[in-house]
Amino acid sequence: MLENLVMFNNEMVVMDQEKKIEQFQYKAEMKQLLNLIIHSLYTHPEVFLRELVSNSSDALNKIRFMKLTNEQVLSPEEELKITISIEPENGFFSIEDTGIGMTHEDLVERIGTVASSGTLEYIKNLKDAEKADNQLIGKFGVGFYSIFMVTDEVTIETRHADLNSIAYKWTSQGEDSYSVEPIEKENRGTKISFKLKDEYKYIADKFQIKQILNKYSNFVDFPIYIENEKVNVVEALWHKKEADLVKEEVSEFYKFISNDYFPPLDYLKLDIEGTINFKALLFIPENAPQNLFQERDRKTLHLYSSKVFINDDCQELLPDYLSFIKGVIDTEDLPLNVSREVTQNSPVIHKIADIIKSRILSWLEKMANDDNEKYEKFYREFGSLFKTGTNSDYMNKKRIVDLLRYESSNTKAGEFTTLNKYTSVLDTKQEHIYYLTGPNREQVERNPNLEYFKKNDIEVLYLTDPVDVFTVPYFGDYEGKSFKSIEKADIKIENNEESQVDEEAKTDLLAYFKTILGDKVEDVVESKRLVESPVTLVVGAEGMDPQMEKMMQYMEKNYTLSKRILEVNINHKIIKNLSEIYNKDKDDPRLKNAIEQLFDSALLLEGYLKNPADFVTRMNDFIMKATEN
Repeated sequence: MLENLVMFNNEMVVMDQEKKIEQFQYKAEMKQLLNLIIHSLYTHPEVFLRELVSNSSDALNKIRFMKLTNEQVLSPEEELKITISIEPENGFFSIEDTGIGMTHEDLVERIGTVASSGTLEYIKNLKDAEKADNQLIGKFGVGFYSIFMVTDEVTIETRHADLNSIAYKWTSQGEDSYSVEPIEKENRGTKISFKLKDEYKYIADKFQIKQILNKYSNFVDFPIYIENEKVNVVEALWHKKEADLVKEEVSEFYKFISNDYFPPLDYLKLDIEGTINFKALLFIPENAPQNLFQERDRKTLHLYSSKVFINDDCQELLPDYLSFIKGVIDTEDLPLNVSREVTQNSPVIHKIADIIKSRILSWLEKMANDDNEKYEKFYREFGSLFKTGTNSDYMNKKRIVDLLRYESSNTKAGEFTTLNKYTSVLDTKQEHIYYLTGPNREQVERNPNLEYFKKNDIEVLYLTDPVDVFTVPYFGDYEGKSFKSIEKADIKIENNEESQVDEEAKTDLLAYFKTILGDKVEDVVESKRLVESPVTLVVGAEGMDPQMEKMMQYMEKNYTLSKRILEVNINHKIIKNLSEIYNKDKDDPRLKNAIEQLFDSALLLEGYLKNPADFVTRMNDFIMKATEN
């Protein structure tokens, strides 16, 4: 074999004169770099296919542009495509494109860049995440070299699109050197061939490749074929103009990215240009998952960079209270590290997230104004999660609060009112927005504390969602009105109804109630809020909302409930009867039994009755005496 040492770009190159094979030595310590690529840069070996498809897509974009400015190109009628061929039995794999192809210089300067430009300092910086350059994609050939995760030797056959170009073959085992030699190749483009390592032969499977491409490269601009089947059949709709979107194709696209069986409730197309540029297609699902708050496998937004998949759950783009949103975000402005992962604390991500959040709120506001039926459908499904934004998004708190909906004493079952509507019809003398908590409307409406407000036509919001107790009490003021639970003892109630029991007898009876109940209650007082019921339980001014206490009790079994204040309706027939019995005989056993039964009845209505057996025994005793001849 005849060999000579020749100079190429100031490098000594070994030339086989018979075969015209050039041998290039890598400058960098390639073994160290490959070890870094395999063990540090990439999470999954399958991403090599994403890198190769991305490179092919770039090459196809270049020839498409070249054909616009230069009619003299090789194979001008060739379809712009990517073709993957496999031989599952021996693990053979090839990917070929009809792109712009590479020259001899490209093979040395671009594919060999890891060697000529990759120094030990570069490797050191890659190991130090704080110092590493966050925009290395497309540099140093790192993406291409991810192929060595799955193979020991790679061959590139390529021909540039120039009419007089020469085809070349590039070969390397990825260690110390690579070779370049001229070959015969009729058409332009690049073919990369290799044999998969034994542990990765499973990738040489059509179904497996389709799965990988669906995940990473489904939306590249050019068709990808495997065994003559086009596999990227879903179009990147977020790159279309909104006016060109068809409802049916949008619905199918949503199902594709979300794995949902149902079409979306609504969608939003964004095309943002300015200091930050990105495109987005966002969806509100029709139905909420059963585990809306604990959905561990929940996927939010898919993140793409120039149609290349980056992340299928970019949680940084959405606050928790909007995490029900599905969709796609695509931006070229995103700084990525060498493994195409989003850099932490990226200011671009934060800016995109702020824009998306504001646009989603505007979307919901428009829906609430223009299509209330659709909005209420959304609210019934996702309102519980959406409400939590009032506690976490201070800057948008007012916008979120305005979008909240509640049933109330003035609405029919299943219908909603808004805080704006509530306050717009308030008597100017009313200082508060009143609310009442409970597990459902039916139980709330049986609450005795509601009687005065119904009688005087004062609207009360029904907070039947467990999340309400964590949000509404902390809204602060709304249109100058503070929020007040009607179960609190310190509510100012103007009740002009005169007591039908004289003051002394009333005072004595209430004191007797307190004696019988002892430390079961904080206090016993006359009620001004009761109309039809004899007694009710209320919370002291500093006490916790009853529904909140139920939540605390649910989360902590040993949680101690606070004592309640028993309010007594002095004018109720039962109380007047007890007053008469008390005046005649303070030791009458009916007094003690009746007071305890009234107290347990109030506990029963609140869901706090601990001894139902005693309650039933006393009730049976009352029934027995009432039915005696």
